[in-house]
Amino acid sequence: MRYLTESFLLGAWRRGRPVEQFLGPAVSPEHPGIRYVEIRPAKVDYEVFLHTREDVGHENFTDLVEFPPLDPDDEEEQFGRLLTTTDDPLVAVSAAEDITGAVRGRWVNAGVVQDEYRDYVMAGRPANSSPDGHPWPVAPSKS
Repeated sequence: MRYLTESFLLGAWRRGRPVEQFLGPAVSPEHPGIRYVEIRPAKVDYEVFLHTREDVGHENFTDLVEFPPLDPDDEEEQFGRLLTTTDDPLVAVSAAEDITGAVRGRWVNAGVVQDEYRDYVMAGRPANSSPDGHPWPVAPSKS
C-alpha cells in the first residue's frame, strides 16, 4: 500500500515524520521541472512546503532533495517554499490541497515521493496525468 489513509497520516506525524505528494511536472519556459508538496510536523505546528525542482533525474537518480531548485535565484526554493503553518494536521492537509491542488488519498511517507518520481520517469514523463492515470493536480486559480 503506497498511499496513506488518514490514520496513517496521523501516525506518521506522531512519529515526527513528514508526508509528501508528487504533483508532477512544473511549467517553466527555461527548464523542465517537477513539483511536490510536503507536510512537516514541527514542535507544535504542521508546516506545508511546496518544492519546485529542476527535472534532472533519471531512473537511477530519483533523490528529489538533491535536485536543484527550478529558480536558483529564489533563496526560499532551496529548502521549499513555506505555504502555511497550522496547529491542526488535517487543516494542513486541506490547506495543501487548496493551495497546490494536492489530492486526498495520494499522500505518501517521506521518501516514497521518489518512487512516484521514478514511475513518472519510467512512463516517459507524461504531461497530463500520472503513470496510473490520475490527472496531475492543478493549483486552484486565484480570483
